[in-house]
Amino acid sequence: MTRFYSNGKLLLTAEYLVLDGATALALPSKYGQTLSVESIEAKISVWESYDSDGLLWFKANFSLTDFDFQLENLSAFSAEIGKKLQLILKEARCLNNSFLADAQNYKIVTQLNFKRLWGLGSSSTLINNIAQWAQVDAYKLQFKCFGGSGYDIACAQHNQPILYQLQNQKPLVKTIDYHPGFKDHLYFVYLNKKQNSREGIVRYQSLKGTLINEVSKISNISKTLVSCNNLAVFEALIIEHESIISKLIQIKPIKERLFKDYFGAVKSLGAWGGDFILTSGNFDTPNYFKQKGFETVIPYVEMIL
Repeated sequence: MTRFYSNGKLLLTAEYLVLDGATALALPSKYGQTLSVESIEAKISVWESYDSDGLLWFKANFSLTDFDFQLENLSAFSAEIGKKLQLILKEARCLNNSFLADAQNYKIVTQLNFKRLWGLGSSSTLINNIAQWAQVDAYKLQFKCFGGSGYDIACAQHNQPILYQLQNQKPLVKTIDYHPGFKDHLYFVYLNKKQNSREGIVRYQSLKGTLINEVSKISNISKTLVSCNNLAVFEALIIEHESIISKLIQIKPIKERLFKDYFGAVKSLGAWGGDFILTSGNFDTPNYFKQKGFETVIPYVEMIL
């Protein structure tokens, strides 16, 4: 049996603008996904996907000739997953025509160690795992299948925070030592709904104009945060960041919409509207959000590698 593992991700800065060349501060998570490959004596290959509770949430047989998935569950959701997997495997073979070209069949098992709806990178970790398996460039596979900036692939591949930039549509990754002295005052809060980042990107692209100033400002914030060890300065920077993105995408910051009475700073992460937010606070922070119905509050040190 061969096993592959990829880290999940959180985008601390430059959401949206990373697509247009802004430097982003991105954080690989302690959560991720495993893909196991085992050869089997069977007439067809098998795919099984398990969630963080060990429950089987997708199962199908598939052909190695055209990667057609034969579903046990005929729901629209399962059909969508089957089409996604078929696309990824076909594109992987386009990048490496020897991938799964032998007569051997396989059992593939994927295992998440985070909740599937958390938005920590169930797709990007899958792409990176398949890219490792197929021995192809994960960025090329990601761009062919789903587009995006590729920062999530960079997080999948690195075990420490990174500065990430698209320069002439080529990923530039710089690993950094990012251990803010106030990290015990930072929390990630799940907003109880998964946000489709591709929908957010479409909205952003429909609204954006000339972005030279915004790209420069957000890049400066990203770089300044790397060396910031003062909580008050950190809060001021993420509030400024929220203001810039709010004007750009014409959506009010999450704190104005949902948490006006919260004492700390609040920042959206990735596409606005769902998944996780970052908050500064103290030991009362989890209670505040849980009282408002947001039960998943994870301290920075438990989330980030």
